[in-house]
Amino acid sequence: MDLHTLLHERAAAILTDAEEAVKRARLHSYEQAGTENTHQRLKALFVLTARAAKERNLGPMIAHADAIALERFEAGYDLWEVQTAFNVLEEAIWVRILKELPPAEYAEALGLVSTVLGVGKDTLARKYVSLASKSRVPTLNLQSLFTGTVG
Repeated sequence: MDLHTLLHERAAAILTDAEEAVKRARLHSYEQAGTENTHQRLKALFVLTARAAKERNLGPMIAHADAIALERFEAGYDLWEVQTAFNVLEEAIWVRILKELPPAEYAEALGLVSTVLGVGKDTLARKYVSLASKSRVPTLNLQSLFTGTVG
């Protein structure tokens, strides 16, 4: 079995594991979005991950991460919540790779999955920072750190 076969044949199990991890993480915004919505989001991310690994093309993942960054930012999701969704999917895939692929294939399979999802997380974070810097963010006000200092 190779990575592409594994992702195709174990898609349902990987998604179930990722969904359970999202529930355990108690991500407020994802809890509010509901189980079916979370499933669809993870499935879309999984499909893009499998596609990018197979085609060795990061373009669709970058476009998706950019689009969901804007969508989630505007919906009030914290960046860490969205990053966690990427992370739990990555972990679920890693677990399957380590269980089901021969050790000789670990490096390439883990490298492909980590690269694809890493690019997604990087794109997501850069977009969030860009969006946050365009709006007034009270947490960036450092004045309170200097209260009471000797002048």
